[in-house]
Amino acid sequence: MKARSTLHRLPAVWRTSSSLLVAFWIVVALFPIAWLVVMSVKLPIDAFAPNVLDVLRGPDTRARVGGPSGYDLLLAGASLGLAVTVHRLRRTLFAPFADTVGELNVGGTILSYLTTALTLGVTTLVLTPWLGSALEAATPDGPLAHPLLGATLQHFRAVWIDNAFHVHLRNSLYVTGGVVTISLTIGALAGYGLARKGSRIAFWILIAALVFRALPHSTLVTGYLPPFIEFGLYGRQIAVIIVLVAINQPFTIWMLRSFFANVPATLDEAAMVDGATRLQAFWHVVMPVMWPGVITTGLFSFMLAYNDYLVAALLLDGRDQTMVPAIMQYFNRETTLGDQLEAIAAAVSITGPLFLIVLVFQRQIVSGLTQGAVKG
Repeated sequence: MKARSTLHRLPAVWRTSSSLLVAFWIVVALFPIAWLVVMSVKLPIDAFAPNVLDVLRGPDTRARVGGPSGYDLLLAGASLGLAVTVHRLRRTLFAPFADTVGELNVGGTILSYLTTALTLGVTTLVLTPWLGSALEAATPDGPLAHPLLGATLQHFRAVWIDNAFHVHLRNSLYVTGGVVTISLTIGALAGYGLARKGSRIAFWILIAALVFRALPHSTLVTGYLPPFIEFGLYGRQIAVIIVLVAINQPFTIWMLRSFFANVPATLDEAAMVDGATRLQAFWHVVMPVMWPGVITTGLFSFMLAYNDYLVAALLLDGRDQTMVPAIMQYFNRETTLGDQLEAIAAAVSITGPLFLIVLVFQRQIVSGLTQGAVKG
């Protein structure tokens, strides 16, 4: 409350300036993504039109392939409202997964967001088109029965169905899953050990590991190539996982060590006094407190593996590529405006999982960053 009252005591010009600065930053940050989304659902003549309003409205797209009608937009708004209602009721719907203060645990949080996403997906992709078509057929001359904006999903269909982009998605999930699992497993055990039994030798080993992480990725890949070729790992996703884990592990250990250092050692000591082993105390007592820190560290590991271009591009080829290098291949082979829009649609597609991950774990991420910044 003191921080809140201090904030409200700031002069009005400071509050206004800070609000305008934050709003400006949000617009600058979101504009490229929003513009790519708009272009990805237009035909080339509208997507690259010199008039901004033509890009937004898509008149040629509306004339050729149509778009969402007034009924579709109203039903989509109703679907969004239903999903928001389900999300707000998540603590009631998933009460068995809540603690004594009503906060959902990690499993309940994931389940609640999956339910919200499922509600939004079913209503938007199934019920909205069906009801919209029925209403348009019932009132063909009504003001809401005609397309208001031009939009098409043909570029997304070309990317995901015709060009089998789902294969690259599967490769990315395999690589990111492997990197996150291995990094968190090793990082949690090593971070816990260093936080409880720190030594000067271990400290300097970690410093050397951080220097190793600072090396250019191309240098590390070159060093790994001989053993990869010798053991037949070159060109396989396991090679990318090995390199990315090696790059990411020092950071993961350091970050988790700082989180474990903020957990009082008396917790696991009390558990061991009651008869638990060190491993049992670690898993049943310390880890439940550490979940926000683990999720925050896992998100950074996920982003490293998910957004990696250089390592995957050097070690993989063809259908074994992950999504980011595959998108660059789209841009390299583009010959027509349609090819450029397919590349844009592919780029828009890979942002969805990132938004979903941050949305689902936003509370744990904030809690984890705070836990790592404040000595407990």
